[in-house]
Amino acid sequence: MLKLYGGARSRASIVQWYLEELAVPYEFVLLDMQAGEHRQADFLAINPMGKVPAIVDGDFQLWESGAILLYLAEKYGGEFSSLAERATAAQWVLFANATLGPGIFIEANRDREMPRLLTPLNEIFSRQPFLLGDSFSVTDVAVGSMLCYIPIMLKLDLSNYPDVLNYMKRLSERPAFQKSIGNRS
Repeated sequence: MLKLYGGARSRASIVQWYLEELAVPYEFVLLDMQAGEHRQADFLAINPMGKVPAIVDGDFQLWESGAILLYLAEKYGGEFSSLAERATAAQWVLFANATLGPGIFIEANRDREMPRLLTPLNEIFSRQPFLLGDSFSVTDVAVGSMLCYIPIMLKLDLSNYPDVLNYMKRLSERPAFQKSIGNRS
């Protein structure tokens, strides 16, 4: 059975959300980050950086939430039928972790980056329910989790982005979201 390693209130909940969406059986291994379990030899053998999340799927080990999401989409999700679809998904997953997250959650970037990032997202969601169109995908887990963390962690006013707010509401109502990220609010 796939093992997901994470800490309380960690990005492991993003991976957990997607595993729940895919209905992939998994064991959640909760590491006590305060006690330094993520710095012990057993876990460092899985992720030498000592960060969560990480997965062990049979003999395969992987860390970094975005890489894990793309792996799960490829292996269990059946979402991609072409190189272009895989690349587009990677684009959005990398955007979530490398651009959207730092743009919103690093306070020094927020005033400048939030309108630059949320305005085009608002436009996308004014035309379609999900990032890639009418169907929920791994991209919605990556980008949606970052957006849905905003009211949990920052309490920012997003009223200028009504379609982003509607998107966040749609995602937060999903049962898999409620089992993972939703229980953090």
